[in-house]
Amino acid sequence: MKKIYYIISGIIILCGLYSCTKLDDKDHATIVASQFTPGPGDVAALVGVPYTNWRTLELGRSANAIWRTNEISADETVIPKRPNGWVDGGVYQRMHYHKWTADEDNCYQIWTNAYAGITNCNRLLYQIDDGLIPVTASTKTQIEAELKVLRASFYYALIDFFGNVPIITKFDVPAGFLPTQSTRVQVYTFIISELTTNIPLLSATNDATTYGRFNQWAGYALLAKMYLNAGVYTGTPDWADCITACNQVINSGLYILEPVQASVFATENQNSKEIVFSIPFDNVYTADGSTAWTLHMETLEPENQATYNFQNSPWGGICAIPQFINTFDADDSRLADNWIQGQQYSSSGAILIGQLGAYTGKPLAYINQLPGVDSSEEVHGFRLGKYQIANGELVGMSNDFPLFRYADILMMKAEASLRSGDAGTAATLVTQVRQRDFASNPAKATVTAAQLSQPTVYDYGLRNHLATTHDIVSDIQYGRMLDELGWEFAQEGRRRQDLIRFGVFTTKSWLSHSPNGAYRTLLPIPTSAIQTNGNLKQNTGY
Repeated sequence: MKKIYYIISGIIILCGLYSCTKLDDKDHATIVASQFTPGPGDVAALVGVPYTNWRTLELGRSANAIWRTNEISADETVIPKRPNGWVDGGVYQRMHYHKWTADEDNCYQIWTNAYAGITNCNRLLYQIDDGLIPVTASTKTQIEAELKVLRASFYYALIDFFGNVPIITKFDVPAGFLPTQSTRVQVYTFIISELTTNIPLLSATNDATTYGRFNQWAGYALLAKMYLNAGVYTGTPDWADCITACNQVINSGLYILEPVQASVFATENQNSKEIVFSIPFDNVYTADGSTAWTLHMETLEPENQATYNFQNSPWGGICAIPQFINTFDADDSRLADNWIQGQQYSSSGAILIGQLGAYTGKPLAYINQLPGVDSSEEVHGFRLGKYQIANGELVGMSNDFPLFRYADILMMKAEASLRSGDAGTAATLVTQVRQRDFASNPAKATVTAAQLSQPTVYDYGLRNHLATTHDIVSDIQYGRMLDELGWEFAQEGRRRQDLIRFGVFTTKSWLSHSPNGAYRTLLPIPTSAIQTNGNLKQNTGY
């Protein structure tokens, strides 16, 4: 029976390669298994199933996965209590306060979606090795390498959020199998080994056939990200290997900085030469609750339906933390291009009027003020507009999500160079990234080596209707580099990781958040996982 199950699983995947308009009274499973021999051109279809797990892992069912967790637990964005809701049992406030528990949906979504992707990779690897999916020897090598790199990407999420997790590489396990827990160092070593072994076996092509998949260059981007955070994951930094991995992508000559940053985040951004690896989305085909990309609905107020001719009313939640907005240079185009601010208008040009809370009947004009995570009105907080919002957009967006892009490669090399003592190279790279953002004042694009060692301009401290404090920031090494990362990568679901690497995440205050324990750099393993596997030990502090 187990063999039959594996055969059926393989057949389901193979059947997905076909679309038919004529239905015959035949055993389609037998026909597919006997007549279909996958070749190199079918690799994308064969490995497509586990790639879809990245949609739910990054955005998650109800969006409580990587993107939202990295955003609202950090110092750039927040989901405050709104006149129309966004309390939801206090989960968003707990994420802001760093008071989350092992029962949070965020922990559950990241854990289960990452392991779902791992399971799908393991299943396909088993089916290929067992001959249930027939492939040629050369095709098998490439498919298995890609699946192993993809599997490593799911472990990258697990090591970042949970640290000590089980490493599972087999699908044909006995009934009742309960995996044992590996240390964070062991998980790191496993990921590095999988990547360095399999990246050279991946396709070196960068075109439509490898878009949204791991080719060599996307693999090196993931490898660089691992080395960049080696100090966090293992206690021993590895800046040299980070630079080497970045150079692989740079020296390929296949990627560029787009002349305009907005091109990377356009509704139709699949042709961007800056994207190294993306998660594809479509407002029709990825429109259900588990896979839709709904940022425009989560950030805009209901009245903005008239601005963009939406078919549905937005929900009005997430916004910028004013302290972060105050760090921008007024001449930086990213301030105006990435953040929706000021008076809101309908598509016909009419001034929009607020309908909820104290601002009922007053113009809907977003202001850079926010009373706190526990209190806000419609107008409070600039809204997230980095990803182009299409006119007439549905609940889901069609913008593909750039998980790795060329600017990230340059900035990873810049940070690693800076921390290695080569501030000159770091300054050159940061300047290269900034040049497209200061067209109105090009001189401001240039950053010097000395400037990158200056303190952050972020005014850390409590800043809400209950308290005002000011934190010391001179202890943040390379604070200006942290600022540069914030300005370039805001809204891209990574700020928590950057704050941890710079020692800020659990040591500084912002808006209504105060430090709440160094152990908060990791999430707790979900209660449901602990209850079903007695081999798991909960992370310290939970």
